[in-house]
Amino acid sequence: MHDSTWELNRRAFLASHAGGLGTLALTSLLHDEKLHAAEARRHAAVLLKPKAKAVICLFQHGGPSQIDLFDEKPMLRKYHGKPYPGGALETHFDKQAGNVLGSPFKFMPYGQSGIEMCEHLPCTGAIADEICLVRSMNTESVDHEQALRAIHGGKLIAGMPTLGSWVSYGLGTENANLPAYVVLGDPGGLPVDGERNWSSGWLPAVYQGVPFRSGPSPVFNLKSPDNVTGKMRRNQLDLLASFNQSFLDRHPEKSELAARITNFEVAARMQLAVPEALDLSQESKETQKLYGLDRPESEEYGRRCLTARRLVERGVRYVQIFMSGQPWDTHSKNAEQLTKLCQRTDRPSAALVQDLKQRGLLDDTIVMWTGEFGRLPISQGPDGRDHNRRAFSLWLAGGGFRKGYAHGATDDFGYESVKDVVTVHDLHATLLTNLGIDHRRLTYPMDGREASLTDAEVTKCRVVDALLA
Repeated sequence: MHDSTWELNRRAFLASHAGGLGTLALTSLLHDEKLHAAEARRHAAVLLKPKAKAVICLFQHGGPSQIDLFDEKPMLRKYHGKPYPGGALETHFDKQAGNVLGSPFKFMPYGQSGIEMCEHLPCTGAIADEICLVRSMNTESVDHEQALRAIHGGKLIAGMPTLGSWVSYGLGTENANLPAYVVLGDPGGLPVDGERNWSSGWLPAVYQGVPFRSGPSPVFNLKSPDNVTGKMRRNQLDLLASFNQSFLDRHPEKSELAARITNFEVAARMQLAVPEALDLSQESKETQKLYGLDRPESEEYGRRCLTARRLVERGVRYVQIFMSGQPWDTHSKNAEQLTKLCQRTDRPSAALVQDLKQRGLLDDTIVMWTGEFGRLPISQGPDGRDHNRRAFSLWLAGGGFRKGYAHGATDDFGYESVKDVVTVHDLHATLLTNLGIDHRRLTYPMDGREASLTDAEVTKCRVVDALLA
């Protein structure tokens, strides 16, 4: 058979029979020969003693207001309604800039550590002694898309590998039946900047995030058609593998095909592993209640947080929970929107930390709650807040991070981080360190050079030792 005829028959077979194999979702474990050249670099980077082996990122799209949630500023109340006395502010929507906007929320100390947080975060307050709250973050852009790319991929430009991709590249997988990097998307739709939030960029596609959906078909194209039995699928896989192998034997330079052969085998395993991992009915009523599944305001977010725990429990390296659009982008009705968002996320986020701890998983799992930037101390319009790249807050728990600790400080109005400042690059370096990865040595070739997540020689980033236990 001539190669052209073989290729035509192969395409016809794929079009007729391979629709249920889930090729897009199956990039979790490939033995692509193109990856072999990177193995030495990857192994050389994993030299440190790891404190953690997995990450769960609770990403809050839009930029949560640090001065309403985590960073109380009495001066905002004192100057409420008056012109900002600190000089010029960097604004995104400068024509709508108003006077100082005080927070209407009460703050109170929580736990033995006495970390102060907003009254609308009572559940997060209950885990205050488990978290490391960073109040002195800053980033490089007040534009959502650029700030998102910075915190996910270390650069302001599109097309960079994301943190989850670097982690899965550096550490590989612990479970051959599940992806190393899973994205739990919002049923309401994609977040701002869409799939770029979990892209593998110029890393091989094996390291991109694999989206899991809610409902009976969590992974696109994974489930076999109802009229295809397990034996039929096995026969199809064997036939397809023989076609592919025959072609590969005659064209050994086509290394992508070797990866594709493995793809289909992983598919068969995922068909069993994914539904089991996502079956929350296996959880006790007490656990479901802990995550707020009995409350309409927190039920959906709670399901995804509980699913995240089940995935890391089964060896997934990096799980990321996103929200539709950018709900924390409170350009109007700031206080009203924050109240609703806290009701949605506070209980499930805290439950995740509590549940991991009681199961003995928190010590080697990092939980990170963050957005892409913060908000300004002045109003936008009557009751909103504009973007602020100079100061925002986030918290981390488990995985070698310090417990019951609040790091850094902003100025009297919460506009700029002024003490023990942590950049996004510093954050990435510190996260990778706790995972046992030397951020300077975890590289992959791009445009003729060895590129990394942090590009430490350019960014001058550092591991923030004060955040570590």
